Amino acid sequence: MDRTYKVIELVGISEKSSDDAIKNAIGKAAQTLKELSWYEVVEHRGHINEGNIQEFQVTIKVSFKIQA
Repeated sequence: MDRTYKVIELVGISEKSSDDAIKNAIGKAAQTLKELSWYEVVEHRGHINEGNIQEFQVTIKVSFKIQA
């Protein structure tokens, strides 16, 4: 069986954790894209305010199957 996937890049943001940032990005993508397959963390960064982490910003690549 032949399959083709498209890969897109997303940035998830959360004030709680990097895991939540990833889940936010995937959850939002799943609202409009079908057959999400995998994700890969490309970059992990955040915003610091007065010595504390203010938010987590995670760039991920997400793949989804192209429909025939």
